[in-house]
Amino acid sequence: MTEHTTVVIVGAGVAGLTLGNILLRNGIDCVILEKYGREHVEQRQRAGTIDSRGVRMFREWGLEEVLAHDAPTEVDAGFFLDGEELPIDFSADDNDSVFLPQQVLVRNLTDAFLRAGGDLRFEADSITLENLEHPVVRYGDNVVTAGFIAGCDGDRGVSRTAFPAGVLTRYSREYGYAWLSVLAEVPANPSGMAIHSRGLAGMLPRGPHASRTYLQCALDDDLAQWPDERVWSELEARFGRPVASGRIADKRLVPLRNVVHSPMQSGKLHLLGDAAHIVPPMSAKGIHLALFDAEVFARGVIRQAKENDPSLLDSYSETCLSHVWNYQAFAAWITDIMHDAGDASYAGEFRKRVARAELERQFTSAAAGRLFAEFMAGVA
Repeated sequence: MTEHTTVVIVGAGVAGLTLGNILLRNGIDCVILEKYGREHVEQRQRAGTIDSRGVRMFREWGLEEVLAHDAPTEVDAGFFLDGEELPIDFSADDNDSVFLPQQVLVRNLTDAFLRAGGDLRFEADSITLENLEHPVVRYGDNVVTAGFIAGCDGDRGVSRTAFPAGVLTRYSREYGYAWLSVLAEVPANPSGMAIHSRGLAGMLPRGPHASRTYLQCALDDDLAQWPDERVWSELEARFGRPVASGRIADKRLVPLRNVVHSPMQSGKLHLLGDAAHIVPPMSAKGIHLALFDAEVFARGVIRQAKENDPSLLDSYSETCLSHVWNYQAFAAWITDIMHDAGDASYAGEFRKRVARAELERQFTSAAAGRLFAEFMAGVA
């Protein structure tokens, strides 16, 4: 049996679920296909910072409910340089960001979509996309034709591979180090980021009784080199003070990179979020870019459906890429500064001193601090 819908959304992550919720509330029919089961999707551990722009976007579309959570909204975070805590002012007028574990946001978006009568199909195996000018989506024994396809299935999904050969250009930068990312069942204490000659470290809340910690490490490290005892001792060394320890629930190595695929559309297939671009986690802008893409695409579909005006959809890639490159620049800048200012074995002593001068400017220059605050709030 062949079905038809206005938009097939491939992937039930932040971008896909946000898009589905916006479309549903504006009378646009859509189907979300997700290859994994609901339990798997809602337990995937990811970072979770929704900046001011994202918070305002959800409110403007009537989706403020998805921001509800039991984690502390206000986080007493510090910035540590060689063990010395430096003051950070988070009181920018336009900064009402929310620290929300990404799996909680996904769960809230899923609940909101289903409550509104949305069509969300988990365990949609073997998804294929055909005829991008008149889209056909197949999975299992099912066939769905669509006006548009939103590829929200991440960096390793099927959407980007459906682009015709030679259409996409991949731009990337690989950093010379990785992060050991650790999910621990312990409150973040201390909380914040630490720059040290041993490398960068971070400890951030992921709920009242959980934290995500990060340790800069070599690209060729493996998990066997990082037993739990070493994780806690290294955090203490880099923060320069005792660190609350506890059970480690998850541990993985994450090479840092910037990636952009251009263009972000081919025919009626549009890429959103990680399917189109990756930013280093240091910038905390992955969710920001996913939400921006979702809103731009949603506005385009709504304009097309209600006014028969394709202009916003036609310019989708250009609009998104202009924003993406702006935040790639910020992501590369903050990643370089925070890492170069610590362990000089990666970029050299000259770059370390330059990076520290740039850091000092953030604390002493109102203009520099304001620009940084705008990027962190997502309004730059």
